[in-house]
Amino acid sequence: MTQVHLLITVLLAFACADNIDKDAQILSYKNDPADAEGNYAYAFDTSNGIQQQEAGNPNGVAGTFEFISPEGEKIAVSYTADENGFQPVGEHLPTPPPIPEAILKALEYIAAHPQPENQHN
Repeated sequence: MTQVHLLITVLLAFACADNIDKDAQILSYKNDPADAEGNYAYAFDTSNGIQQQEAGNPNGVAGTFEFISPEGEKIAVSYTADENGFQPVGEHLPTPPPIPEAILKALEYIAAHPQPENQHN
């Protein structure tokens, strides 16, 4: 993670929220640049409620970020990013609807009664 990426993240957070204090101050900042194996970590906290931390290596990353929405709500996201892609988790993120009971029963039936393979002569 470079300082440029960190700066872009902060700038995006500023652009996405109209109620952010333009005079926000950095309260804490830690940056452990990538070592020879590619392990890195960074974290920061600002006076207007933005917080972010991330640690990673060539196999993937894990982190969290928080900010205050334009509506004044605290938004918190934790995430991992690896060979399975970016996987965010947060109470504000939409979730798929539950699978209807009839579909679940049909899938269970299909799994319990596999079709015989067609044999071509």
